[in-house]
Amino acid sequence: MRRVAVTGLGVFASTGRDAESFFSNLVNARSAIRRITLFDPSALSVQIAAEVADYCPTDHFPLKRLDLLDRFAQFGLLAAEQAMKSSGIEVRDEERPRFGVVMGSGMGGVNTFDSGYFNLYAKQATRLHPFTIPKIMHNAPTSQICMEYGAQGPSLTTATACSSAGHAMGEAFHMIKYGMADVMLAGGTDAPITYGMMRGWESVRVLATGNGDPSRACRPFSADREGFVLGEGAGVLFLEEMEHARKRGAKIIAELAGFGMTSDASHITQPSIIGPARAMRLAMDEAGVTPQDVDYINAHGTGTQLNDLTETQVIKEVFKEDARRVAISSTKSMHGHAMGATGAIEMVATLMALDRGVIPPTANYTRPDPQCDLDYVPNQAREKKVRAALSNSFAFGGLNAVLLVRRME
Repeated sequence: MRRVAVTGLGVFASTGRDAESFFSNLVNARSAIRRITLFDPSALSVQIAAEVADYCPTDHFPLKRLDLLDRFAQFGLLAAEQAMKSSGIEVRDEERPRFGVVMGSGMGGVNTFDSGYFNLYAKQATRLHPFTIPKIMHNAPTSQICMEYGAQGPSLTTATACSSAGHAMGEAFHMIKYGMADVMLAGGTDAPITYGMMRGWESVRVLATGNGDPSRACRPFSADREGFVLGEGAGVLFLEEMEHARKRGAKIIAELAGFGMTSDASHITQPSIIGPARAMRLAMDEAGVTPQDVDYINAHGTGTQLNDLTETQVIKEVFKEDARRVAISSTKSMHGHAMGATGAIEMVATLMALDRGVIPPTANYTRPDPQCDLDYVPNQAREKKVRAALSNSFAFGGLNAVLLVRRME
């Protein structure tokens, strides 16, 4: 089987618009959660989110192009640009048929959708903008990235709610491993902080209110956790076949070695133990590692009572006596839950932890929960050599994606 190297990464998120600032903010436990500024949130019961603050689209794209780019596609393109640059690759024309793109998005172009209908009714217009459909479709970032870099190989979009990016990276990994492509851009992007989306999530009653200090609103695994905080952004990896990377002298950040995906097949919103546990085992089995080899888990860790308890039980089920040894953290405590982009944003954090030997903390951890009694790396980053790491994504609908990366010695 062909092996798969990670040779580039990009991130455009609330906690940083490039990999260095992003990781620096994480390891210093700096939260990006604030009162919403993208629209007036005063009519909402939850008025906080993790926005990409002070973002100006015209700083990055010409006005004419913005007619075709929803906010989520813009973020995807900016993260992909970073991934391409950091990989140092120049894809030759003859390689383009084996160069593909897989991006995940849980929500698609909701900014265009919400604003379009608001304008339609508020201004009593007779029609929407003619580019509405090309902007809202979930595959817009994949298609835009393909056109930007001439990627003519196997390309698609995954839409599995919170696991979208995890599935995207896993599918890209398998395309290279099984010989369908040699190089891939893969990740996820979402920009779901709109009035309509906030109203929708309010109704589910899983959002943290942020009363008092909004920056401390998301408290994964802490006994006083009250819910998650909506975020936005994008993360993208550049993946390539191992020998392809070595021949061109690329810096190999890590090896992407395992992918597990499962379905709970039990409940549309409540997670199970069996499905996520099987996904974690499948990722480790494909990589040929045991629980004893895994030093870090970037948890799904949303900050809801049920999710964090279930994930703790999943880790105990899979890791047995090693569950208390492995370091676990949820970076959602700082960058929020960026829906379909979250898995890729968290994978960037996981890869940088492995590369730098520093594990980012679970911020805002205030009080131990007797039922969540593992090592969540509370509040302060930890220096630790990580041999192998798992990144968990468990979605509404019971669709699970787990990726395993390991250090290249």
